[in-house]
Amino acid sequence: MKSKTFKLITFAFLMLFAAPQLFAHALWIETKATGTKGKAQEISIYFGEFSDNDITKADKWFSDLKDFSLVLISPSKKETKLTAKALDNKYQAFFTPDEEGVYTIAMHHKVKDVYGTMVLDYNSSATVVVGNKASGNTASANNNKISVFTENADVLKKNTVINIAALYEGAVAKSQKIKVIAPNGWEKELWSNDKGEVSFTPIWSGNYMVEFAYTEKASGDHNGKKYDEIWKMATYLITVK
Repeated sequence: MKSKTFKLITFAFLMLFAAPQLFAHALWIETKATGTKGKAQEISIYFGEFSDNDITKADKWFSDLKDFSLVLISPSKKETKLTAKALDNKYQAFFTPDEEGVYTIAMHHKVKDVYGTMVLDYNSSATVVVGNKASGNTASANNNKISVFTENADVLKKNTVINIAALYEGAVAKSQKIKVIAPNGWEKELWSNDKGEVSFTPIWSGNYMVEFAYTEKASGDHNGKKYDEIWKMATYLITVK
């Protein structure tokens, strides 16, 4: 009996401290950085570990993760809720641009279940340039509580510096760790400056993932279960030519 009780306690202890790692998989949006007025633009939402090219099948997403919200913000700040459908290894949605400027796509989901004592809060965004960048090309267009952004997502090239801005609760995120993951899985951790910015120079072409995670010390009740912290993750996929 003592041995069984000890094993149960040990398992619970390990689960408590392993939760951030077990559920550190990210949700992210993939779409082309440019679009065309009057032509449907495809949006894909993936869940998994980008650095390992480990994509979770859509019907295997845990808890109520599939109930994420997906909002399109037009250059003129008009918001439209998008509906995504499940495919084999992703969710898919479409929108058709009807104005020029930069469209922002924002995904958000706070997971129903509490893991250990932690609430998981997923965020992702993408930007699509249609015609020109005269309007909508700002980080504040994204209304998620945590986000990352670059104003040049449509013209990124290898061996050229890329500047990334991080925001939290509507303000620049100073002195925060931002992770950049290269197409081959190579990772680099950067710390944002007083303007909430980090910079890096890509040496490979392909898709890069930018991640900004922050754990908020807060306690309360979430769907009938107590929690004492909220883990928030923001992702932003960029394509380097």
